[in-house]
Amino acid sequence: MSTVQELSFKNNSLLLQLLGQHDCHLDVIEDALNVEIAMRGNQLQIKGAAMAVATAKAGLEKLYNRLQKGERLEKADVAAAVRFAQAGSSAEDNTGDGNAIKTRKKTITARTPNQQKYLDALEHSQLVFGLGPAGTGKTYLAVAKAVELLQVEKIERLILSRPAVEAGEHLGFLPGDLRSKVDPYLRPLYDALHDMMPAEQVEKRLANGQIEVAPLAFMRGRTLGRAYVILDEAQNTTHVQMKMFLTRLGEGSRMAITGDLSQVDLPKAVKSGLREAIQVLDGVSGISFVRFDEDDVVRHPLVTRIVKAYNAFETSMGNPYGETH
Repeated sequence: MSTVQELSFKNNSLLLQLLGQHDCHLDVIEDALNVEIAMRGNQLQIKGAAMAVATAKAGLEKLYNRLQKGERLEKADVAAAVRFAQAGSSAEDNTGDGNAIKTRKKTITARTPNQQKYLDALEHSQLVFGLGPAGTGKTYLAVAKAVELLQVEKIERLILSRPAVEAGEHLGFLPGDLRSKVDPYLRPLYDALHDMMPAEQVEKRLANGQIEVAPLAFMRGRTLGRAYVILDEAQNTTHVQMKMFLTRLGEGSRMAITGDLSQVDLPKAVKSGLREAIQVLDGVSGISFVRFDEDDVVRHPLVTRIVKAYNAFETSMGNPYGETH
């Protein structure tokens, strides 16, 4: 049974921003919640299932409040507002603005309730594990937090690392010098840095050692004090590598470890060091685990549907390609 609710907005200029170009923001809400939204003067009429209408109403009100504060809206912000409205009271801060990260180029906020939990963990825990599929923001948000702390000098160094062997490729078989060999594996980390800092700042800090981007093997034998250390693609670490990395934590330092246990590229006889660490460190004080799922994918909406389709297929087939070690 359909229900109808109406919302009135006093500021027509803000209302136009709320609608988006060619009503694109309303399209996002209609597609996500299966509702119909019609404009009548300075009113929006929402029609659909009662729960969906209530969710759409809550999302629109929060978006309008953001516009009243002088903030700008993008389609991704609209999708985020819908997610938080769907979460309702289960989200600690269903505006998505709690623990916002401020960098030189942008302010970054959570776009799903699980991202909000992750930002809270990055704020308060010395060691954080971000676990889940690609596109959920687990690495991007960790880099953003580290950049913020570096800019306000709460840390002295930012160290970004990945296992250098992925998808069966070994560095020894790649052409070129060391940097040309490792850059293909570390490019996503460089991309995140450039999204948050001016290019000249990135290059300057890379040159003076304040930012270091290096394969995991370069961490051996070091103790990293007053640093923010991020290990990406951690599902591809072995037991020895993960233990080595975890024991690099020095005075005044923090660590974030991200990975997706459905995308392990290790030989089948080798157990993922990430999977083992989750078991070993469960319940240890000072460590937080945040798990993402396909509903947290914040890339193109089609990516979310692709992830869900593959998950359903693998479940129906008994997970033939899943991580079994």
